[in-house]
Amino acid sequence: LVIFAPLMFLIAMTIRFSSPGRAIFKQRRVGLGGEVFKIYKFRTMAVRDRMAAVSELDEQWTTRDDPRVTRIGRWLRMTSLDELPQLGNVLQGRMSLVGPRPERPELIERFRHDRRRYMLRQHVKAGMTGWAQVNGLRGDTCLRKRLQYDLFYVKNWSLLFDIRILFVTIFRGFVHRNAY
Repeated sequence: LVIFAPLMFLIAMTIRFSSPGRAIFKQRRVGLGGEVFKIYKFRTMAVRDRMAAVSELDEQWTTRDDPRVTRIGRWLRMTSLDELPQLGNVLQGRMSLVGPRPERPELIERFRHDRRRYMLRQHVKAGMTGWAQVNGLRGDTCLRKRLQYDLFYVKNWSLLFDIRILFVTIFRGFVHRNAY
């Protein structure tokens, strides 16, 4: 956090000056053992009117050219810099640097019934990066394939595997065509 603090401050100020709303976005996610926690990210979408009805688009993953994403947000997502506040989640012990990405509780409920073995992902801490992400499975990609990579990680976890994923993240995890 100390190393990234100047960059994080600059990003937060850019978000605040470019669109109304808070710079940090909080959302409920599910981690180890089904624990629900608040994940922190830089806000990349326009703030919608709290009184407006939730549209179908708000219930979906972000897609390429999503109209909800701000101009600054698009760049933050493309470079994965929107994820930096999750270092706070790591320091709190709610997340790890490496592991399956945490999902929203309402999607977990749906996936637990639709996807056999989905809940096995929660046998390890959720991570900022993971085997699925460094293999290009992020954004609006195949859930079945992402689950396959997550379960491979859970089954084959080792410290060396985590180090490998962190190393690969430097080259393939930050900027990727599926990061939107």
